[in-house]
Amino acid sequence: MGLKGKLISQTEIKGCKDLFHEMFRHKPHQLPNVVPQTIQAVDLHEGDWGTVGSVVNWNYTLEGKEKVVKVVIEDIDEEKKLVTFKAFEGNLIEEYKTFKATVHIESEGENSLVIWTIEYEKQNEDDPEPFCYLQLAVNLTKDVDAHHIKQ
Repeated sequence: MGLKGKLISQTEIKGCKDLFHEMFRHKPHQLPNVVPQTIQAVDLHEGDWGTVGSVVNWNYTLEGKEKVVKVVIEDIDEEKKLVTFKAFEGNLIEEYKTFKATVHIESEGENSLVIWTIEYEKQNEDDPEPFCYLQLAVNLTKDVDAHHIKQ
């Protein structure tokens, strides 16, 4: 395996794709209320919620360990229901030279598919692939969707 890689997951959601997109674009600070076991805090440091260039700090739990990452919102595409987060500080950057997560939604008729793409570069050849982060994204997708279905 090389140092650079890409992981992709696809998860069908039953809830409203617009609400799902809105949660990750405009309202990630509400995630601690929806998934407190996974996301403990999401704080805006620079810019405005839902805008490219904004800096957001995430406190989360991964495999039983509390972690922190600071990201910049690198891209937003309303038509594709897409948001890209690029990590630049925190635990992720200690583990990976680069780490970018993109979430977007594809729709076909009544079906909506949430697609997470993680692009990364490992610090060392021996470092693990970030499968645990992809699983975190899948779990977030399922939990947020379940929350929206209950509403």
